[in-house]
Amino acid sequence: MKVTKGALALLGAISAIHGAAAQDVVKIGHSGPLSGPQAFSGKDNENGARLAIEELNAKPITVGGKKIKFELLSEDDQGDPKAGVQVAQKFIDGGVKYVAGPYNSGVAIPASRAYNDAGVLIATVATNPKITQQGYKGLFRVNASDTQLGSKMALYAAQELKFKTVAVIDDRTAFGQGVAEEFKKQAKASGMAVAGHEFTNDKAFDFTAILTKLKAKKVEAIFFGGYAPQGAPMARQMKQLGINAKLLGGDTICTAEMGKLGGDAVGDNVLCSQGGAILDKAAAGPRFKAAFKKRYNRDADVYAASYYDATMMYAQAMQKANSTDPAKVGPVIAAGSHKGVAGTYAFDAKGDMKESPVTIFTFKNGAPAPLTSY
Repeated sequence: MKVTKGALALLGAISAIHGAAAQDVVKIGHSGPLSGPQAFSGKDNENGARLAIEELNAKPITVGGKKIKFELLSEDDQGDPKAGVQVAQKFIDGGVKYVAGPYNSGVAIPASRAYNDAGVLIATVATNPKITQQGYKGLFRVNASDTQLGSKMALYAAQELKFKTVAVIDDRTAFGQGVAEEFKKQAKASGMAVAGHEFTNDKAFDFTAILTKLKAKKVEAIFFGGYAPQGAPMARQMKQLGINAKLLGGDTICTAEMGKLGGDAVGDNVLCSQGGAILDKAAAGPRFKAAFKKRYNRDADVYAASYYDATMMYAQAMQKANSTDPAKVGPVIAAGSHKGVAGTYAFDAKGDMKESPVTIFTFKNGAPAPLTSY
């Protein structure tokens, strides 16, 4: 039988149409600060999610008899609550059913309401306890909460550093205020005196007046509830004022940007707590770090692994549910367990991780260096 070129072309077209029909596109939304002083964190998080999506697409998974192609849609929420809600609406209108983010607690709290109402699943590293207290079934915190980050830093200060007198500064954001209050609560419970609690904001760069007040109280450590763009100049000004106290903080100052901005003022005088075990000691940690470095020509920062894990968790749950419908995938995540790079993701009824180790870091040569996990 003779087959003409025209017939072959037609057969090829039919085959292509059939192949396209047998493929589903699943959109993953990333919401984070991609501009402004926290852009380094937002881009790092986006890169973690993108790496996962590229690996998934290179070795396509099949759900419900169809190959899945994942697509990352990344939007700049500017670390601002209003912008975050606008991003949420844009994702919802665009058919996004799965979101990695938001990064900031102040964004995650209002945006999660919109996502919940639209049936969108959320995996966030935002740490304020109020996020999971809202009772949203499709919301999962893929990181330690402020309760864990703040309290473990206080326990380390009391038990390992043997400090007796500390002070607190917070930037009044949902994150900064939350983690500072948890530190203060545990500090008092551990027998440390909290000699002062001062306030600033996430746009400030001059902390001289606050630090001068705390210097007079001769505190051994100052816990800062805030972000690296403020933490770094705070460390510089502590050095300039001759304050020998340690600067302590949560996960948002556990970043190479802190060392970059703080220069020689950031070293073993700075300690911070971050959710997750020490990456180098995690089974899949070295492979992830190498893959990230090869892809982006830079080291993974604080939460790249968590965003990678969240994206992989979504994909694994789709396979288990044999569906890409979030109404079916959400209960699989809630009831199951996903072993990722930064930890094992199993959640309680509120959406918090049942077990989330916390690692204490200091700084060496401008980069965070892990001390211990517990």
